[in-house]
Amino acid sequence: MLRVFTGKDGAHGNELGVVVDGPAVPPEDRQALAAELGYSETVFVDDRERGEVRIFTPASELPFAGHPSVGTAWLLEVDVLRVPAGDVPARREDELTWIAARPEWAPDFDFVQVGSLAEVDAVGTPPSDMAYVWAWEDEAAGRVRARSFPVALGIEEDEATGAAAVKLCDQVGRELEIRQGRGSLIQARPRADGMVEVGGRVVLDSRRELPGKGA
Repeated sequence: MLRVFTGKDGAHGNELGVVVDGPAVPPEDRQALAAELGYSETVFVDDRERGEVRIFTPASELPFAGHPSVGTAWLLEVDVLRVPAGDVPARREDELTWIAARPEWAPDFDFVQVGSLAEVDAVGTPPSDMAYVWAWEDEAAGRVRARSFPVALGIEEDEATGAAAVKLCDQVGRELEIRQGRGSLIQARPRADGMVEVGGRVVLDSRRELPGKGA
C-alpha cells in the first residue's frame, strides 16, 4: 500500500493499492477486489515494462485518475503509464513524482469555490455527489485549500484528488499548490501542449500477498 501526495514530512497522503501482478486477477474479479480492499483507488498492473494499468474505485473503473497514476509511476519507475484514457507521461524531479494528463480525462467534478478556509473545513454534507470544495489560501502565491467528495465513485471523501487538481489547474490557468484533506499536498502546473502536470511525494507503507491471487 502506498500513500500519494503526502505532506513534506511524509504524513497524510491518499492510500493506494497496487496489484503488481495484475494478470493474476481476472478482469471480472477486479471490481470486487477493489471494493474489498477499500482504498479510494486500486491499480492493476497488466504489463509492468510497458506501464499498462487499469484503475478501479470501490464502485467503478476509471479511464484515468491522478493519485493512482502518480503512485504507480513512482513504484514502477516508468516514463509513461498506459491507462484506458491514453498515455500518461511520468517523470521524477527531486522528491516529487510528476505525471501529465488531459483535463477531459478526469471525471466531471462539481467545483464549488467558497470565500474562506473555514468554509472549506466546515463542510459536513457535501453539496453534490461529485463536489470539490475549494478556496484560495493565498491567491497571489497560488496556494489553495480543498476537500473532495466523489460520492458517485463510491468515495465519501477523498484525501487527495489528482484528477480534480488537473481540472482546477486548467480552469484557473496557473501553477497551484493544493492542500487537501487532512494535510495532503498536490502540485499542479499547466503545460503548453494543453496537458496539466500534477506531482507529489509518495511513500510505501506496506506489502502483502493477496490470498489466491498471486499478487
